[in-house]
Amino acid sequence: MARRTPLNEAHRKLGARMVDFAGWDMPVQYSSVIGEHEAVRNAVGLFDVSHMGEVEFSGPGALETVNALISNDLARISDGQAVYAGLLNEQGTFVDDIVAYRFSPERIFICVNSSNREKDFAWMKEHAKGVKPVDRGDDFAQIAVQGPKAGGLVQRLTKTDTSKIGTYRFAEGEVAGVKSIISRTGYTGEDGFELYCAPDDAVKLWDALLTEGQQDGVKPCGLGARDSLRTEMKYALYGNDIDDQHTALEAGLGWIVKLDKAAFIGKDALVAQKAAGVKRKLVGFEVTGSGIPRHGYAIHKDGKPVGEVTSGTMGPSVKKPIGIGYVPAELAAEGSTFDVDVRGRPVPAVVVKTPFYKKP
Repeated sequence: MARRTPLNEAHRKLGARMVDFAGWDMPVQYSSVIGEHEAVRNAVGLFDVSHMGEVEFSGPGALETVNALISNDLARISDGQAVYAGLLNEQGTFVDDIVAYRFSPERIFICVNSSNREKDFAWMKEHAKGVKPVDRGDDFAQIAVQGPKAGGLVQRLTKTDTSKIGTYRFAEGEVAGVKSIISRTGYTGEDGFELYCAPDDAVKLWDALLTEGQQDGVKPCGLGARDSLRTEMKYALYGNDIDDQHTALEAGLGWIVKLDKAAFIGKDALVAQKAAGVKRKLVGFEVTGSGIPRHGYAIHKDGKPVGEVTSGTMGPSVKKPIGIGYVPAELAAEGSTFDVDVRGRPVPAVVVKTPFYKKP
């Protein structure tokens, strides 16, 4: 049986269509994917992301231990800041992508993808030299509040001054009387917060956000809208756009790889790849013919397969069929053209600058 978040019954009462996602019974949509997508772009939407995993490193040496495991650099940020990073294997490809929160040099909190939760913890436990990780995945529920009206909504429910929480910063406080980690992070391209709380408090927090957010036009949103929103921003999804077959440099995520910091797993492979030149790259493209690209579709050049679509959709905000995929480096420049094999039919596409969506 699929695992359930503390909000499972709340989703069913709201009429959500539920699907199995990475072994979890999750809402894919409540009303319509497009309606929920537009609510996040124009007002505010709520996502239950309690299926994500959490791991904590606590004690002297926690920062140094985690820094040797992740590609980004916790030493460059301050307490109360977070960084997006990769957990890489020795080949420089992905074990997972994560967000690491620096509470102090002796307390580092990591959010991992739900599909990799057990794998990541086992990997960290095996490779951590120093402080040992603690799996805290059952200690937290998580609600993402996303959209241009998210800041106002959360502020009305907390005494914490959210204007002082900058992007990729966080604070501890109460929201609707619920003890929370209030993190100005998200996966939609909009302003917003991700709120971590105890599982037993999740329904209280969810209901308070829905009630208070009525004046903002709040909508509960499912995985469908979450995917279209992140695709328009070209945010990578583990299992689609990044995995253990593609390096961080090939994925265009060199900005989360700090090759000038002390050793971390995967560093040597990436240094060598950078020196030799990256042979394939993850690009964003628009389909200029008739068809919608989907994950797994082949990319052809002059009739020969040269790559594969990793994500694709009809972008509700950009109103174009858009996709992400790996192509040879010589086809990665903006303006390069190729065909996407849409159910046996070659459909022309062109590489474009990303993100696909930019705020008006």
